[in-house]
Amino acid sequence: MTNQPRKIRKTGDDSSRKPLKIKGKRFSSPSGNKSKDRNSNPTIKPRQNRSSFEHPSSSNEALEENNDLIYGRHSVLSSLESQRSLNRIWITSRLRYDHRFHDLLLQAKGNGTVIDEVEPRRLDQITRNSNHQGVAAQIAPYEYFDLHELIEKAKSITDTPVIVVADSITDPHNLGAIIRTAESIGAQGLVIPQRRAVGITSTVMKVATGALDNFPVARVVNLSRALEELKSAGFWIYGTASSGSEPIHTVKFNGPPIALVIGSEGEGLSMLTQKCCDVLVSIPLQGKTPSLNASVAAGMALYEIYRQRWNNMLYLENLQKTPS
Repeated sequence: MTNQPRKIRKTGDDSSRKPLKIKGKRFSSPSGNKSKDRNSNPTIKPRQNRSSFEHPSSSNEALEENNDLIYGRHSVLSSLESQRSLNRIWITSRLRYDHRFHDLLLQAKGNGTVIDEVEPRRLDQITRNSNHQGVAAQIAPYEYFDLHELIEKAKSITDTPVIVVADSITDPHNLGAIIRTAESIGAQGLVIPQRRAVGITSTVMKVATGALDNFPVARVVNLSRALEELKSAGFWIYGTASSGSEPIHTVKFNGPPIALVIGSEGEGLSMLTQKCCDVLVSIPLQGKTPSLNASVAAGMALYEIYRQRWNNMLYLENLQKTPS
């Protein structure tokens, strides 16, 4: 008799049981009931949804606060002075009783704002170690103007208003800088598209440093339709473009109301927006850099518009003073 190896069955070994099938990293039970097998296995836990920017040591409260947060003495103080709606304010004890903040905080508290006196390290956590200067605030959502309201408001201020139109600006720092420049130089408002563009966020408000408290913004669904509405209201549409345009210093801006359209950071003005413009203007460049930052271009174009208007006003004043 030939000696053949015998299969030794261990106690508790059930060779009749079907093997566990493995598909990649997903385990399937022999019965095919995946959800039941996964839930019944205590070693397999469902993956929790965690935001990609969540800091391990930060709480959910801090994440929510950071979505609509402004910080820094000037930004918060400007919002308090303009009586902007603030949901909550975090402030250090040293700054709370500062003469610049004390009365305004009492007024804000009377209007329903929650005032929290906190340690600097709590503000570090809320602002992700930003330069908060001892104060931060959670702002209420920005209330946009309707376009016709913006036009009426602009015309009530001056007979020749200037409205800036931002075509798909995606960087909140650029938009905030455009708003700050436009308000400070004398423009009457801003129009932004609802899609594929940044809205009025806490970062925009921070960069604008209080300019939004006196500067209306309209958000529109269709930018081309908005430009046509501006035309119907008597505005001339000037778009900034590097090609097929006239040097900005050769264009006369002393006529009717103006809508100045600024293109996006990478693509500039879309072809559809260019077709809606009455005149395309450019800023001549002498260096090797092919283009300007959107906010810088907006500032230079706005300055040229108002430089011509100021010169025209001075000329008219001198004519009136000249004896006949």
